[in-house]
Amino acid sequence: MARRNRRDLLVDGEIQIVHCVNRCVRRAFLCGKDSVSGKNYDHRRELIRQRLEFLAGIMGIEVLGYAVLSNHFHCILRSRHDIVQTWSDEQIAFKWWMLCPVRKNKDGSPAEPTELELKEIRKDKKGLKEKRRRLSSISWFMRFLSEKVAKEANKQDECSGRFWEGRFKAQVLLDDAAILACMQYVDLNPIRAGIAKTLETSQFTSVFDRIADLKAASSEVREASDEETAKRLSVPEPKFADGNDVPASDRNKFDAAAEHGASAGWLAPVGLEPKRQAVRAKKTERRASNKGFLTLSLAEYLQLLDWTARQIRTDKRGSTPAELEPLFERLEISAELWVDCVKNFRKWFRSSVGRPNSMTEHATSKGHNRAISISSSRRVFA
Repeated sequence: MARRNRRDLLVDGEIQIVHCVNRCVRRAFLCGKDSVSGKNYDHRRELIRQRLEFLAGIMGIEVLGYAVLSNHFHCILRSRHDIVQTWSDEQIAFKWWMLCPVRKNKDGSPAEPTELELKEIRKDKKGLKEKRRRLSSISWFMRFLSEKVAKEANKQDECSGRFWEGRFKAQVLLDDAAILACMQYVDLNPIRAGIAKTLETSQFTSVFDRIADLKAASSEVREASDEETAKRLSVPEPKFADGNDVPASDRNKFDAAAEHGASAGWLAPVGLEPKRQAVRAKKTERRASNKGFLTLSLAEYLQLLDWTARQIRTDKRGSTPAELEPLFERLEISAELWVDCVKNFRKWFRSSVGRPNSMTEHATSKGHNRAISISSSRRVFA
């Protein structure tokens, strides 16, 4: 079967949410310990995470979630051409220099550009227009990410040649149900692979970073609170705090520490409409915007993720908790098939994912027959 034309999938000028996967050539080790050679490549996990964070702060692409495993990585990206269009020519020139510097420091980082160097970029109007387009392109984001990792890996291994097996795989997520299922699939990858047993130990995933910030936020507020409040916030697991138990005077402080924390402050926040909006007005240079992407809060997302992880880890289907039943009803998702959907997300869906009506509309607009994926979406999202 001929591969799907990437231009049919990723469209410039549209806000799209896309699940991207890239795998090493011959499934060689990207991270972790190679049992054959005995070499340990754990340091490359941090390399990928740092590169993701760097690109999120430069480009008009928001990172919703990610996971780095032994021979591949996942990331969920949202293109924001609307934000890039608001950037001045000076901002475009500076950001492009940071991505493709003519001069570098000794450690390989971009050197501080001079005004003359930035002026050279700005005066090429046609080139500047193309650079503006690329700054909101998911394909260019993946290029800047994968190319950097490949060069560093080949340098460390003292070899040359292809590091990735081919171009990255992409799935367009068409609605909230698809985004939620994909986010949980990505965040639970270490647990499904047997690398981790709990969310709190699933390192180099977006959920690990978000929980780290929640713990830090709880600690920060607890230190400044009275003894009674401190006791309520003393144990954040297994229930994930959402700030409701925090004194009213400290709730904005808690939200700011949770949404702009050191670990996950570069990731897009989860909730579209948080209970307390003030923290969303805070400007940040670590991501393109503070816009969320799900119709549920971070606490609800983690609660559902924690329950799903337990079903996958024990391989025993437990009854749906009473507190999660309204969530499934609100999202119009089949609770009975939810765990299967998360476990088999990549098998059940191909280039696009969504509810049946979203899938049909998307397939019709692109002139493609996606009967298999549409059938799968009816099973779970009907």
